[in-house]
Amino acid sequence: MKFTVDQIAQLIQGTVDGDGSASITTFHKIEEGQTGSISFLANPKYESYLYQSKATAIIVADDLILKEKPLATLIKVKDPYSAFTILLQKYQEFTSIKETGIQQPSSIADTAKIGSELYLGPFSSIGSNSIVGDNNYIAAHVTIGNKVSIGNNCMIYPGVVICNDTIIGNNCTIHANAVIGSDGFGFAPQTDGSFTTIPQLGNVVLEDNVSIGANTTIDRATMGSTLIKSGVKIDNLVQIAHNVEVGTNTAIAAQTGVSGSTKIGKNCLIGGQVGVAGHITIADKTIVTAQSGVTKTVKKEGQILGGTPASPNSEYLKRNALLRQLPDLLKRIES
Repeated sequence: MKFTVDQIAQLIQGTVDGDGSASITTFHKIEEGQTGSISFLANPKYESYLYQSKATAIIVADDLILKEKPLATLIKVKDPYSAFTILLQKYQEFTSIKETGIQQPSSIADTAKIGSELYLGPFSSIGSNSIVGDNNYIAAHVTIGNKVSIGNNCMIYPGVVICNDTIIGNNCTIHANAVIGSDGFGFAPQTDGSFTTIPQLGNVVLEDNVSIGANTTIDRATMGSTLIKSGVKIDNLVQIAHNVEVGTNTAIAAQTGVSGSTKIGKNCLIGGQVGVAGHITIADKTIVTAQSGVTKTVKKEGQILGGTPASPNSEYLKRNALLRQLPDLLKRIES
């Protein structure tokens, strides 16, 4: 599709500095810009590319002070990253082909209720007494169990398994091969050294506007609900254990594991490969840096934590700096 710079600026509420009639046909990273492409500058580390880029248009912050005149036409906005995201979303809407209908072979239980504008891909199934709302896209090889409730406008990608009793809100996205509602890790040790399985009788609840990454698993509660609150974004390859609660608008990066019955507050940012112990609470707006281990309750809001066991990041960095000096200190002592 082809748009002018002026049309794009109007779409993202920006101001044009340059040729507003120039045509845009594609997207490129700023360092790879070509004629006909549009890019954006949000990270100051990439500012040098602004003056070299061959892109036709670049979205920049309206308060950016230019060091020299760039080749490209500029679209000035308050937040370039958000503006570029809106542009990508609109482009996807314009170019996507909406599929509806029930593909075969597939299976819908007689007692299931489905809304309008449903796409159900081949080899997918909807179980007994499940309710699926309007305008949902359910791709191939998706299994939806019994007594599942799914709201409106959800995207469920191939290979997803949604187990019995799961509740999913509106505008949710679940990426390929995620498993929602499998049994929690509940086993009671016996005197002979064996384990007895503890029945997992609860469910999983995903509220509105939740995104779940590929191959992520969220376990059903032993009793009650494992709760993922509205606006939560969970990356690929994340494990959320039984009875965990994740607060509103929290984001969790790949390969993080959260142990059972832990409560994570709202607006938290948890980096990749973080381990979180069970039965603890993490305060709102906590940031946990990658490869950290959170072993105790975090009561104070807004902290940045790092290391294992996790501590305020400034302390963690100081400890690391001291550790790097140990070989030199040892040499001095031995000499």
